[in-house]
Amino acid sequence: MTYLLLLVGFALLIIGADYFVKGASAISALLRVPPILVGLTIVSFGTSSPEATVSIIAALNGNDDVSLGNVVGSNLFNTLFVLGVTAFIAPLIVKSQTIRKEIPFSFLASITLLVLMADIFLQDFSDNMLTRSDGIILLLIFAVFLYYIFELARKSRNDFGEQPSKIEEKDKNRVKNGAFTLGGLAAIVFGGDLVVKNSTEIALSLGMSEALVGLTIVAVGTSLPELVTSAVAAWKKESEIALGNIIGSNIFNILFVLGASATISPIRVNSSLFTDITILIVYTIVVLIFALTRLTIGRREGIFLAISYIVYMVYIILRN
Repeated sequence: MTYLLLLVGFALLIIGADYFVKGASAISALLRVPPILVGLTIVSFGTSSPEATVSIIAALNGNDDVSLGNVVGSNLFNTLFVLGVTAFIAPLIVKSQTIRKEIPFSFLASITLLVLMADIFLQDFSDNMLTRSDGIILLLIFAVFLYYIFELARKSRNDFGEQPSKIEEKDKNRVKNGAFTLGGLAAIVFGGDLVVKNSTEIALSLGMSEALVGLTIVAVGTSLPELVTSAVAAWKKESEIALGNIIGSNIFNILFVLGASATISPIRVNSSLFTDITILIVYTIVVLIFALTRLTIGRREGIFLAISYIVYMVYIILRN
């Protein structure tokens, strides 16, 4: 039964992602905004809901390592493996605006988190903490990001004007597109939950430790929606939605998820996470360099990023 539920979970992930991308693509056409904006908002916020749930519940229960580690681990998975697999499926065309604004904003979010975490080094405190004040700072920066998205959407609508007839002939049923998007998202989240629970049960029955399961299956499991959604979007040649989902998820995870978690309950920082956040910052710069070279993240870059994540996984397993 466990194996059957695991297969059902994977099926829901794939089918849900197909409908989610289809609905999100149609919504971007109906709203007359670039697909990257839909990827940065509706898609990324939706696929990040498992991380938000896990981290906020962990904060309420005082489980600091899970709350912070889940976000940092998910962002590394997104930046390395999800982006790598997506670029391998179909090279991602990167708009100049994404290079100048969205990727640097993701970099800024990571740097801000590193600074707010480093209380011992910067302020001579006895512990490294993400305090409620730090959480509020992250939420305020998230509000700035939402304002930027809102202004970008407004400007895009004005610049786009009337859409070509080809787009207008596309499915214009708002209820149907909304149902595709919400139904697809529900299938993704429920399917991801089934995969995490049942694969964890299988792994434990095979003798894996709970710590190792947590570092691998659970961490990757909460990011399965991003992986499947971006992969399906790339397969459908919706590279803007795929890339927007990855960048938007990273921004949402740090600014909103950690901001809300730290505001609910201050988070004690495990010193080993400084290495992980530094790796995240370095690879965000690497992705920016890849994007700058030919305004494309191609298959070779994708393979490099995916292999880098495998090496990172080996490192954290040995470290722990």
